[in-house]
Amino acid sequence: MKENNTGSGAERYSALFDLSGKTAVVTGGLGILGRRFCAGLAAHGAQVAVADLDDHKAAAFAEQLHQDYGTACMGAGCDVSDPDSVVRMTDKIAQRLGGIDILLNNAASKSDDLEQFFAPFESYSLEQWRQVTAVNVDGMFLVAQAVGNHMLKQNRGGSIIQTSSIYGLLGPDERIYEGSRYLGTTINTPAVYSASKAAVVGLTSHLAARWAPYGIRVNTLTPGGIESGQNSRFIERYSARVPLGRMGQPDELVGAAIYLASDASSYVTGHNLYVDGGLHAW
Repeated sequence: MKENNTGSGAERYSALFDLSGKTAVVTGGLGILGRRFCAGLAAHGAQVAVADLDDHKAAAFAEQLHQDYGTACMGAGCDVSDPDSVVRMTDKIAQRLGGIDILLNNAASKSDDLEQFFAPFESYSLEQWRQVTAVNVDGMFLVAQAVGNHMLKQNRGGSIIQTSSIYGLLGPDERIYEGSRYLGTTINTPAVYSASKAAVVGLTSHLAARWAPYGIRVNTLTPGGIESGQNSRFIERYSARVPLGRMGQPDELVGAAIYLASDASSYVTGHNLYVDGGLHAW
């Protein structure tokens, strides 16, 4: 007998990706990827809290999401490197939106001074190192801790997705940076970026094992290079290193995030999902 793909089975499988009734928090919600994550979550029915440094801009974007997708959304100003700010943000969201079910732990920092951020390792300052790790490592820890505690108190499980980078797993090929620029600045991949993004994967593994008995799944999402203002020289050289032959686009991370946030990945935890055009395969 031919299987019926249009009845309850099809509805059941498509419903796995439905986030209606869920509340999602996205840190770094105003960033290149953060805005896409927020929109994708709202489009799948989630209430979305846009967490970022600028409270007013976060609130304005949340209102735009509400107008576009019809779900309850809110902005939440937060400095993820500040423990008190993180606790206030988490409590505010949980109170206003009725708890937290999904966390996209996505906030990351380059630096206010790109020349210092891209300085050679041999002369890299400890001050700059600590400025980056305060967000990329300390902030990841603080947000996971605060939201995880809320999820434990709620006793209804949850999904935490933490954004790493391909250069948290692989060393950068220095040859692709010859003549490469980003927003007018000569670029490289600093060691602090690689180290901080590698820490994300370790934290994910630890939390996945610790919180699995409580139904809280913790996974890593690892993007490859995303086209976002690099010059043509960099785009050409980077693309030549990727099996799919190009850089990624910000929207191409959204499907993976929705999968990890939803019941479609109900038996997936402690996983690192690469979205990198196959770069890690080489």
